[in-house]
Amino acid sequence: MTIKICVFDAYGTLFDVGAAARIAAGEDGRDALAAKWPEVAEYWRQKQLQYTWLRAVTDNHTDFWSVTKDGLDWALERTGLGDDLELRERLLALYWELQVYKEVPMMLAQLKAAGLQTAILSNGAPDMLDGAVSSAGIETFLDAVLSVEEVGVFKPDAKVYQMVLDRFECTTEEVLFVSSNGWDAASASGFGFQTVWANRANEPMDRLFAEPREVVSDLTTIPAIAGV
Repeated sequence: MTIKICVFDAYGTLFDVGAAARIAAGEDGRDALAAKWPEVAEYWRQKQLQYTWLRAVTDNHTDFWSVTKDGLDWALERTGLGDDLELRERLLALYWELQVYKEVPMMLAQLKAAGLQTAILSNGAPDMLDGAVSSAGIETFLDAVLSVEEVGVFKPDAKVYQMVLDRFECTTEEVLFVSSNGWDAASASGFGFQTVWANRANEPMDRLFAEPREVVSDLTTIPAIAGV
C-alpha cells in the first residue's frame, strides 16, 4: 500500500527535548546547572513520560503541560536544584521554544513537495504544540497538528492513533508513523501503521508486542522510506 500520510511524534522526534536545559546551562550565572544539565534533561524527560503512562492507566488525565512541570520539579529536586525558582521558570519558558533537529525542515519540505500529507500526533497540549511549531517555523509543512487532548488520554492508548484515521479518512496501511520513542513506534505498529523508530540514542529494541518496521538514527531518510 502506498504511503499517503506521514505522521510524527513531536517531542524528541521533531523537537529536541534536551534543548531547554542545554540552552539555559550556557547562560551567564548558571554554573550549577551547567554541571548537571544532562542529568536534569534526562530525568525531566523520564518523569514526563512516566507520568503520562501512570495517568493513562489510572484514568487520571491532565494536560501535558502539567506533567511537564511535574517532571521538571522532580528532576530539579533530584539534582539538588529544586530551590532555584528562577531557573525553573526559565526552563519552562524555553520548553515553549524548543529547537527542531537540523534535518527536520528539509525532510518535511521534501515530503510536501512530493505531495504527501504530514501531521504531528502528540501528547502535547494544543497551545504547547502551536507555540513549538510556530517558534520552529514549520507550520507551512504540516497539514494537521493533533493533540491527545481531543480524546483525553495519553499514548499509547489506541484512541490516540485512531485520531489519524478520523482526521485523514485513510487506512492504517497508508500511514507512516515516526517516533523517537520505541514504545510509541511499537504501539503504532500494533495499531496497524507503517512505523519508523528514530533511535537517536542507539537504544536496544523494546520487548513489546510489536516492533517498528524501520529503525533509523535521524529523520534524513524518512522521504525515501515513504517512497519519495
